[in-house]
Amino acid sequence: MLQWFAVSLLNGVSVGLLLFMLSAGLTLIFSMLGVLNFAHASFYMLGAYAGQALAAYGGFWLALIGAPLVVGVAGAGFERLLLRRVHARGALAEMLLTFGAAIVIGEGVKLVWGLGPVPATVPRVLDGALFTLFGASFARYRVFMMAVAIAMLAALWLVLRISKTGLVVRAALTHPATVETLGHDVPRVFTMVFAVGAALAAAGGVIGAPLAVIEPGMADAVGPIVFVVVVIGGLGSLSGALAASLLVGCVQTFAVGASASAGSMAASFGVTLPDAWAGLTVAQLAPVLPYLLLVAMLALRPRGLFGERTRDA
Repeated sequence: MLQWFAVSLLNGVSVGLLLFMLSAGLTLIFSMLGVLNFAHASFYMLGAYAGQALAAYGGFWLALIGAPLVVGVAGAGFERLLLRRVHARGALAEMLLTFGAAIVIGEGVKLVWGLGPVPATVPRVLDGALFTLFGASFARYRVFMMAVAIAMLAALWLVLRISKTGLVVRAALTHPATVETLGHDVPRVFTMVFAVGAALAAAGGVIGAPLAVIEPGMADAVGPIVFVVVVIGGLGSLSGALAASLLVGCVQTFAVGASASAGSMAASFGVTLPDAWAGLTVAQLAPVLPYLLLVAMLALRPRGLFGERTRDA
């Protein structure tokens, strides 16, 4: 029991930190630009494919550096040439544009790389077990992924809270006219923020690819979970995104490893379920649990864990 708990906890934290790498970029874009980017998971997928292409020529480390740069430049171009043009039309136009961009990116990936899965390998230096805990080994690559996510969190905090660049970015959101009078190019600041958010998603795609399958449906598989994390954490809150990512990652990991059935759990509360439901195991219900958490959060605390209170609240 202790072994199962420790291993599940480590795996849950690693999954949660990977989710944070994906949700951090979406949270950054929303908090700074006010844009709910429906193409964010597609930038994640594009990063995985671009990373695989770069890794075929220069190895994993070139992919880890080059893919976020390539996708970040693509994100900057998208914001500069398209998103900025519809900004004056409101949030609905921006959402429709990003939704359309997600479809275009998905179809483009199919045209270039095909419909089949593309292999992604773990670099040799990161292959194998790093340590053994209660007789179970923990992969060196997962520890590397966790370290990168923590380093990214620290870098974002330092840039946004301490550096002059972060001060300009935060001021440009609430007082753009004042920032422009001080000589700063506010549209360029917004383009930079969108590019960084896209690059963070691409980095998550490169790092997460060896643990998943690179295929055209990966954006559809990850995208809903990322939005669940952002809403549970609170729209625009990086600390909320981190907490929600760890929560969702641990809940899913523990659920997958659980052997209890829905009927036995309901019976402990004095509730009898129909036979069709009683036979379901917690592991079978694991994919649904994040969405149940989302429904519960919206019902009990609509602004999320760390979201700001609305004016009407």
